Amino acid sequence: MGKILITQVLLFAFGVSPALAVIGGGDVHLPSRGGDVLFSHEAHVAGGGLKCQQCHPIPYTNPKQHKKVTMKAMAAGKSCGACHDGKTAFSVQDDCAKCHKQ
Repeated sequence: MGKILITQVLLFAFGVSPALAVIGGGDVHLPSRGGDVLFSHEAHVAGGGLKCQQCHPIPYTNPKQHKKVTMKAMAAGKSCGACHDGKTAFSVQDDCAKCHKQ
């Protein structure tokens, strides 16, 4: 009985460890007519030093509740534009290729 429990715990630990190695929610693919965007949690959390609570639940909730946002809305401070305003981080009106991949 003890060996079975230990085996189950080890299998669970090894199965979950790779998932925990992904920072935040991993990469999020956002389709866009202007070129798809690959949002990297790692770049924002590890690279940018952000904490989850700085973005969740405001301005972002979760993928099921996320609504499409226009570039005009972002320039007005919505979605990515909440931080990408040219002061906190590069502006959403800068180089499109920083986010959009063709």
